[in-house]
Amino acid sequence: MIGARLRAAPALLALGLGFGPGPAALAQTQLPSRGAESAPERLKPLIGAWDLEAVGKSRRCTVTLAAETGQHGRLVRFPATCRRALPILANVTGWEVTRAGQPRLLDAEGREVLAFARLASESGLEARGSDGQAYRLDPKGYVRAAPRPAESAAQTAAQAAQRRTVVDLGTAPDQASLPGRYAAMRQLNREACRLELREDGVAALSQGCGDTGLAIFDPAGWRYAAGRLSLVARRGHSVELVFEQGHWRKDPNVGAPLMLRKLP
Repeated sequence: MIGARLRAAPALLALGLGFGPGPAALAQTQLPSRGAESAPERLKPLIGAWDLEAVGKSRRCTVTLAAETGQHGRLVRFPATCRRALPILANVTGWEVTRAGQPRLLDAEGREVLAFARLASESGLEARGSDGQAYRLDPKGYVRAAPRPAESAAQTAAQAAQRRTVVDLGTAPDQASLPGRYAAMRQLNREACRLELREDGVAALSQGCGDTGLAIFDPAGWRYAAGRLSLVARRGHSVELVFEQGHWRKDPNVGAPLMLRKLP
């Protein structure tokens, strides 16, 4: 008899009957709900499986607040047997998040069925149904998508540096003032070599420029539009500069710095 039960165990496991891990173990091994990683940050703590129970009664069911959008809000999924165990779910098809960051369940017409609020002393959420019954939504350790970590000050600064500067055309230099000789700098007030911008749109480095990067870039022309000065390399690529605090600065300010100060 014992041998027969042991031989039957693999088949039972394959069918999901008996001998398997309990709900708590399953919750720990589940993957996050499909689409959760790309959902808005405020939804990530809510997307996934929850245990919904009628408070004070033995009736409960596992519902999934899905990431996919439906006719009203996002989809809600649960086994068909849930409609018998918890009749209030009979018309539930969707969910959305309130301004307070809590979920509410909706019917097919978009009407509210259950609006949950966080319990003061527990980790779950609770709502009062139209039937007068209290319902609790408990996370039970189900897997959630990880929220995006807060950006460090260095990451914020790096992202800001990659954005193009908005130019105030009212204070931008006039194009007629641009031709002339410039000190090209990697650090403010430390000349690396000299550059000439000619009236015909030609640009030329001074002979013997010791800055390897500028020599490789080899500026051959320049353009000016919308308050932005563009140096054009002999091979056709370009770099833009904006005018601030008496000199021109490469913009966006990423990679090796470049500044130009006009010489008298």
